[in-house]
Amino acid sequence: MNTTPLADRIRPQTLDDVVGQKHLLGEGKLLRNIIENNEVPNMVFYGPSGVGKTTVANIIAAKTGKTLHRLNATTASVADIKHIVGTLDSFLAPEGVLLYLDEIQHFNKKQQQSLLEFMENGKITLIASTTENPYFYVYNAVLSRSIVFEFKPVSPEDVEISLRRAADKLSAELWSGFETVIDNDAITHLAHSANGDVRKALNALEAVFMAVHPDKDGKLYLTLDLAEQAAQKKALRYDKDGDSHYDILSAFQKSVRGSDPDAAVHYLARLIAAGDLPSICRRILVMASEDIGLAYPMAATIVNSCVNSALQLGLPEARIPLAEAVILLATAPKSNSAINAIDAALSDIKSKDTGDIPAHLKDSHYGGSKNLGHGIDYKYPHSYPNHYVTQQYLPDNIKDRKYYEYGDNKTENAAKAYWEKIKKKADER
Repeated sequence: MNTTPLADRIRPQTLDDVVGQKHLLGEGKLLRNIIENNEVPNMVFYGPSGVGKTTVANIIAAKTGKTLHRLNATTASVADIKHIVGTLDSFLAPEGVLLYLDEIQHFNKKQQQSLLEFMENGKITLIASTTENPYFYVYNAVLSRSIVFEFKPVSPEDVEISLRRAADKLSAELWSGFETVIDNDAITHLAHSANGDVRKALNALEAVFMAVHPDKDGKLYLTLDLAEQAAQKKALRYDKDGDSHYDILSAFQKSVRGSDPDAAVHYLARLIAAGDLPSICRRILVMASEDIGLAYPMAATIVNSCVNSALQLGLPEARIPLAEAVILLATAPKSNSAINAIDAALSDIKSKDTGDIPAHLKDSHYGGSKNLGHGIDYKYPHSYPNHYVTQQYLPDNIKDRKYYEYGDNKTENAAKAYWEKIKKKADER
C-alpha cells in the first residue's frame, strides 16, 4: 500500500490542473503571469489549509528550475535555514533555492529577521505560507519585501473535480480489476462537507475506498452512507443544482421577509450544514436591499460587513456573523420600494420609447455645447433655498411617470414628509 498522502500523489503539476483560485491563477491574473514569466519574487501565501498553497509553490519550483526546500515553522529553526543556504552555488542548487516556509506565523521576530539577509541578496526566493492574517503575524520587514496573495476556500464544485480525479487513481491503486460504482451524491456530500479544504475531502474519500468491499459480482459501491461516515457529517437533502437547493433558499428569504427570525435561523443552519457559504452570502446581500431596503438603509452596510467577516473566517466560525446578519434582517422593518422602483424603470426602458434626455440636463462642459442648446436652462439646485428647485428631469415622453413610491415605514415616511414640505415651499415661491 502506498503510504504517501493521497493529496501528494495526485498533486497537480500544472497551473491549469489546480482547482479553485481562479482569481490568482486564471488567464491574465497577476500570480499566473508572474509564474509564467519565470521571474518569481518573494511571496506570502495567505489562506486556509488545503486550498493549494503548497501545490502552487511546487509548480513554481518546477517551472523556474529552482531547488525546492520545504520547512514548517512549527519545527524548523534558523539552523535549518543556514543549512539550506549552504547548498547554494553548488550542484545541489544550480538555479538557486526556493524556500517554502509553511506556517511562518510560528517563527518569532528574530527568526523571521534571519530571513532578510538572504531575501535581500536574492540567494533564496521565499514563499511563506500562513493560515493567519499576515499583516498581524508576519514581520513588517518580511512583508515589505514580499507580495501577498490570498488563497480562498475552494468551491464544492471545484473540490468535486479533485475528488473524481482521486477516485480514478484510488480505483487503480486499491481495487484494480474490480468495477467501481460511485454514487454521485457521495462525491457531492464529501465536497460540501470539506468546507473548501481539498485535502480534507481527499482524506475522507481515501477512507471510503479503504472501507469498501466488493460484492459477489466483483463490484465496489461507494455509497452516500459510506461518505457520511467518512465525513462524520450527515447528508442533508440538498442538491446545489436541484429543487432542494432552491427550496431552502426560497424558504430562507421568505422567512426573513416575513420577519420570523426563528425560521430564518433554521434555514440558515441548513445552508451552513450543507457548507454552501457562497449562496448564503449572496442571498443575504440581496435581502438587505430587496426586503429591508430604505426602511433601514444601514442594514445593507452592516450585512456587507458581516458577509466580509464570514468569508474571511470561513466555516465553522462564519456561522456567527451570518447569524447576526440574518437575525438583524428578520427583525428589521421592511420595504420593497427600491426593487419596485428599479423594476418599473427597467420595464419602461424595455417596452417604451422613453424619449431623449432634456436639453438642459445634457453635458455642457465642452466648447460648442451652447450652440446645441445643451445646459442653457439648467437650474442649479444648490443656488436655491433648501437646495431644491422645481424643474423637469425625466424625458418628455415620460415626464409625469412615477417609479418610486414611499414605503410605509418610519424612515421613508420621514423622507416623504420632508420633501412634501420642501416642494410645497418651492411651489409657493
